[in-house]
Amino acid sequence: MNPSSSLALYTDTAHLAAAQVLGAYSTSFSLATRLLPPAQRAMIEDIYALVRVADEVVDGPAHEAGLAPAECRSALDALETETYAALRSGFSANVVVHAFATTARAVGVDETLVRPFFASMRRDLDPVATLSVGEFHDYVHGSAEVVGLMCLRAFLHGSPVSPAVRSRLEEGARRLGAAFQKINFLRDLGDDEGRLGRSYFPGTGPDHLDDEHKAVIVKDIDADLAAARAVIPLLPAGPRRATALAAGLFTELNDRLRHTPAARLRGHRVSVPTAVKLRIAAAVLAGTRAGARA
Repeated sequence: MNPSSSLALYTDTAHLAAAQVLGAYSTSFSLATRLLPPAQRAMIEDIYALVRVADEVVDGPAHEAGLAPAECRSALDALETETYAALRSGFSANVVVHAFATTARAVGVDETLVRPFFASMRRDLDPVATLSVGEFHDYVHGSAEVVGLMCLRAFLHGSPVSPAVRSRLEEGARRLGAAFQKINFLRDLGDDEGRLGRSYFPGTGPDHLDDEHKAVIVKDIDADLAAARAVIPLLPAGPRRATALAAGLFTELNDRLRHTPAARLRGHRVSVPTAVKLRIAAAVLAGTRAGARA
């Protein structure tokens, strides 16, 4: 076997590992990626896998394995350093990092998007009672908006668009990523506050999110989702339906959060039943839904 075919086998194996990570951790996102063409699906799986592994370093498994906070930080630092090295060289002995770097190098994801992500992950290692407005925006940008921009670069790979269209799509990608993150903050409220000691939304703090605050947050998410839905038709045909499905699933989830009392969120993780997910997917496939509310 010559070196080029050895690298191809290793890269294919790394892609398979990334796909396993997505399938294990996210049913909604995994469902949406099934509507992507195979090559783009693999790219999104590669991006998601690195994001998820970094998130797991700061969210529990490392601690459960016995790592002290300083050791968790060292593990995250090592992952970040390995990621930058792989972006430069095109290879990593960590298969998740290798898969990410392969896709990132192909679609033009560089350190300008990766650094804010790791900065937000590092922020989770030093939880505070509440974030300021600026800190919240910085965190959401690094943890979610840049991930949306990474996915957009994968979606546009091989499909040139005008600078004006790209600008609109980038705004939509940022807003969709932000919506996903804010929704996850609400649905994971109990775990974040109780187990991890984190409170993300400015002006709320642990045990201080009431129905009035929640209504403001849900309305803000509505605006993010509406901005994202408005530009979905500008996407290339390949990722258009998958993005519409992801937006539709999270719009449904936001509606369920809207009707769940804030006090109940601390002991109940809101989710979308499988039957409803399949109904939304069917509507997207039929062309009757583009991320709008059910």
